[in-house]
Amino acid sequence: MKRLLPILLALTLPLAACQRETGPDPLKLTGKMFVFNYRLAYATYIVTLEQTQPLPEGSVVKAAFENPAGGTPLTLERKIFPNLPRVVLESPDITCVKKNQPYKVTVSVVGPDGAQLQALETEVTSNVDQSVLPAKALVVGPGYDPNPEVFKDGKAPAHFEMATCPSE
Repeated sequence: MKRLLPILLALTLPLAACQRETGPDPLKLTGKMFVFNYRLAYATYIVTLEQTQPLPEGSVVKAAFENPAGGTPLTLERKIFPNLPRVVLESPDITCVKKNQPYKVTVSVVGPDGAQLQALETEVTSNVDQSVLPAKALVVGPGYDPNPEVFKDGKAPAHFEMATCPSE
């Protein structure tokens, strides 16, 4: 056993030296954008994060998305699963997105004891505004059936009504 100890130590030291240093933040921002779902007539924010360090079991991510329509930010909370390297945050449906207008998103990582482990802020800017969306969903139900409010008597309208901001 005494002869094995130096050999094991010699083998494990190089492995310890190869560990990647990632810094103090456990999550790294990897993507951010608006998604416009034309068929269902809604838009959302999508923010993606990647785990760069292990987090304690029971940690959560809390996000606050600036509401393009005004008012209080839209919030959500997601549990972090240790075996999943990415965290995807999708906001509730939003309206009134303006082209080239930056919208603020704040994210905080909270440990199981309630202590904040990380905070980050970013902005998301769209290259289109919500006028690219129809005013009503084009399809309904699990089978994506044509929306009877849009397709009268099963026929497409000559002109689709497009989404507008309620304050316009």
